[in-house]
Amino acid sequence: MIPPAAAAAFVEQAGWGHAAILPLAGDASLRRYFRVVDGARRAVLMDAPPPQEDPRPFIAIARHLAGEGFAAPAILASNLNEGLVLIEDFGDERLKEYLEAQPQDEAAVYSRAVELLADLHSRPAADLPAYDRAVYQREAGLLTEWYCPAVGLTVDEAAYVAAWDAVLPLVERSARSPVTVLRDYHAENIMLIDRPEARGLGLLDFQDALAGHPAYDLVSLLQDARRDVPPEIEAAMLAHYRAVAKPPADFDAAYAILGAQRNAKIIGIFTRLWKRDGKPRYLSFLPRMWGLLERDLAHPALGPVADWFAANIPADKRHDALEGFAPA
Repeated sequence: MIPPAAAAAFVEQAGWGHAAILPLAGDASLRRYFRVVDGARRAVLMDAPPPQEDPRPFIAIARHLAGEGFAAPAILASNLNEGLVLIEDFGDERLKEYLEAQPQDEAAVYSRAVELLADLHSRPAADLPAYDRAVYQREAGLLTEWYCPAVGLTVDEAAYVAAWDAVLPLVERSARSPVTVLRDYHAENIMLIDRPEARGLGLLDFQDALAGHPAYDLVSLLQDARRDVPPEIEAAMLAHYRAVAKPPADFDAAYAILGAQRNAKIIGIFTRLWKRDGKPRYLSFLPRMWGLLERDLAHPALGPVADWFAANIPADKRHDALEGFAPA
């Protein structure tokens, strides 16, 4: 976590010439983050090195969200050639760690997060590419591309595509109109901040946003890859969303389909992070992801996809099949 060579000159030009640049965090991509400290002032330096990373989508969506009254980090300065962006610092209190310390607040805080989504979904979508059938299929295909070979399975990939083609039309029909889908709306990307007008919730990691179905971000929140959301909280928050947003009657079916699609995708991504990127720690999340996926597959709307899993991935090749590769 050494700052990039251009960082010192960049923060100086931005008016932070005497600041310290301290390691903060990385994520599953090549992006890295540093805290910039100048006396009482704090900011965050995003290092999104080109050509692999492009910070322009993050900047565009941050400005769109801020313009709609949501708490996305203010963009303080940017150098797109170097992939450097100086952004507002939302502090260190992520929803995940807050709930670990204050579990009694789970329902109240998740209610606020659900209401934020309902508010976002009541507004026109940002100018974004569509989250369409081609994207859904490409993402779901990460499971057959990465996970199945890792556990020694040769599966019927054509039938897998056909199974998804059989269930995705319900999702396509059920959305009244596309909404801004942040795509990674979960407890590690939601900050608790002192901004009552934004429900006290700061948004991060939305650079991959698309225009799609409102159920997707609700799945991201309530079927979290990195923390266990109690089933009773998930059910209560689904009911809360229905009460606030008044979605169509088939919303629960769309939620299950997109839950299965997202969870299959994440199983593939986490396997790829191990196999391709040398990050085995993500394998420890796979038992949770399989549990969530199997819950979604039990919904009647997912019959063809559930049948494919039953025929192609036996029980002993799920859950902890890669456990021996995960770090202790």
